[in-house]
Amino acid sequence: MCTYYEVPGREQLVLHFGDVPEEEWRDKMSPLYRGPFLRAKGEAGRELVVGQWGMIPPHSKTHIPTGKDGKRLSTFNARREGMAKSWTYGGPWRKGQRCIIPAQLYVEPYWGTKKHIPWQFERADGEPWGLAGLWSEWTDPATGEVLPSYTMITQNCDDVPVLNLMHRPDPKRAPDKQDKRTVVPLEKGDWDTWLHGTIEQAEALIKVPPLELFVHRAKDLAQLLELPVESACLNP
Repeated sequence: MCTYYEVPGREQLVLHFGDVPEEEWRDKMSPLYRGPFLRAKGEAGRELVVGQWGMIPPHSKTHIPTGKDGKRLSTFNARREGMAKSWTYGGPWRKGQRCIIPAQLYVEPYWGTKKHIPWQFERADGEPWGLAGLWSEWTDPATGEVLPSYTMITQNCDDVPVLNLMHRPDPKRAPDKQDKRTVVPLEKGDWDTWLHGTIEQAEALIKVPPLELFVHRAKDLAQLLELPVESACLNP
């Protein structure tokens, strides 16, 4: 799961995603912070809005996501395999409430040592990522405020070099059945299809891009010294 990413600067947002909204957001994003996301506007347009990272389920009594039983939920990442039938994500997916999340970089935990190392991923061309997500709106029963929220879609990457080294291995699973997860980067030429296309067209865009697109390293360069020699292939 991705639990941290950084929002591009305002100049990059305007250049790649459009006019920035007036609301404030966090540049360094963690779950339940408010960040910008791109969604469809009308039949062919799009708009950048600010919402909570962590989708608020229907009938949640608070902006902190809770289930029907009142227990807190983790809703900042949506598994692509089950989101269509999910109580939280199913409605937005069926209604075409897809979004694109601007990220200059995102971070995953690399577990090649005794403790995990935060490992950051950027685009090799220097442009920001457009990560696939879903969005919804929730009305605060106490104040009547309408709060947008969003989630980041994840996909399996068990067979993808480098990406399958992220996240803690499950000792109870076979090496090829770990269900390692990664985000869904979308190329700019596919953004309109993701926002306005059919469910079938959107499904076809959920895939891992070529590794040549990535530049990656330990977020703290000093931690590279902790890596074993056999992990040198991770260095960009």
